Amino acid sequence: MSNRLPESLSAIQINALRNSTPQLWLNPELGCPEASPEKPDVQEIHIAEARLQRFAPLLATLFPELNESKGIIESQLLPVRSLASTINPLGGHTFIKADHALPVAGSIKARGGIHEVLCFAEQLALENNILSSIDDDYSKLLESPAQQLFNRYEIAVGSTGNLGLSIGIIGAALGFRATVHMSVDAKAWKKARLRKRGVTVIEHNADYGAAVAAGRTQAETDPFSYFVDDENSPRLFMGYAVAALRLQQQLDNAGIRVDNDHPLFVYLPAGVGGAPGGITFGLKALFGNAVHCFFAEPVQAPCMLLGMAGKAGSPPVPVYNAGLHIDTDADGLAVGTAAQWVCDAVRDQLAGVYTETDDRLYGHLAALHEKENIQVEPSAAIGCSGPGMLNTTVGRQFLETHQLVTKLPHATHLIWTTGGSFVPDSEYKRYIQKSIEKSNPKVS
Repeated sequence: MSNRLPESLSAIQINALRNSTPQLWLNPELGCPEASPEKPDVQEIHIAEARLQRFAPLLATLFPELNESKGIIESQLLPVRSLASTINPLGGHTFIKADHALPVAGSIKARGGIHEVLCFAEQLALENNILSSIDDDYSKLLESPAQQLFNRYEIAVGSTGNLGLSIGIIGAALGFRATVHMSVDAKAWKKARLRKRGVTVIEHNADYGAAVAAGRTQAETDPFSYFVDDENSPRLFMGYAVAALRLQQQLDNAGIRVDNDHPLFVYLPAGVGGAPGGITFGLKALFGNAVHCFFAEPVQAPCMLLGMAGKAGSPPVPVYNAGLHIDTDADGLAVGTAAQWVCDAVRDQLAGVYTETDDRLYGHLAALHEKENIQVEPSAAIGCSGPGMLNTTVGRQFLETHQLVTKLPHATHLIWTTGGSFVPDSEYKRYIQKSIEKSNPKVS
């Protein structure tokens, strides 16, 4: 049982997994609705967007950096100019969805994590008559009765770092007691940033899954503890999915068409799967077959590849079954087992998953800095490998099967970044130094 891997994987794919060799896996269940028997309700995306709009004035009060956007947490759509010729051999337009610079939490986790905490705050306020309805004045949540109520409750989460920042920052800002269970992969500066905000950080000498399990178990014993479950949370998922609505407007503003003759390719870094899964769900709801979403993972942590290659309703296979040990600097993607709920939600929507080495991540990180003046974490650079992966033999197979080759000159490639703007200067300098070392290895 310990060596069990999904039966759908070929010997070549299994060897690539076990040898930590980059590969592109294509989803054989793409476009098969029966593969996802319990699909989430698309209307929940619009409900989540309406909730974020209701809270926007309050968020602008709590976080001055949101004044200009009037409380809306969103990132820019950036055209890639200098770097495009290096990372995109397929032609067409190349953009970056700059979630590495999302305000408040500094990562892709800001939308989903903050949305979930707002859901809980709204629920408590309505149940305790602090808000009379969703049309009430949400500034009441900053007044004494609401603050006394919120302070009775703990918001808890397990995280490798970025989701913990998102949950901890908004939880503490609203007056909740916030606790983040951090895995061994979490960066010291992320723990320090949380503690500075008054968040309790519990460190675990184990992987992401163990940190989540510990947080979930502790919360179950306390009726005043609300656990944000990254592995099984529709509230997180729909908060992430809202990004699709915002992106649609940004593409329209940039004059970019997305239809069957103008396909959109999206490359999403993936950890346990909630953020990229929610975004994929939202994009497919808006653009249908005109959008093609690919998850990107480190070769040492391909949990979503293993999860998506499994069967609907069955627990995803952990990466340890392939003899892997999650030895990666991409801490935000250092996850051993995918979220089954997310795999099942997008099982008929995801085009594929590719894996990449840390050496390539550092090369992309340095290129983003040098050519586009963009600073990201290693995990956030993995999307840059996407267009190149579609130019491989397997990638060309996908393009030919879906009759996309002739449409490439009119296509748009979107590299979705995840985290980076909160990285301390000293830490980022180490990233750059490491990228130099990896590009100029010592000769023994």
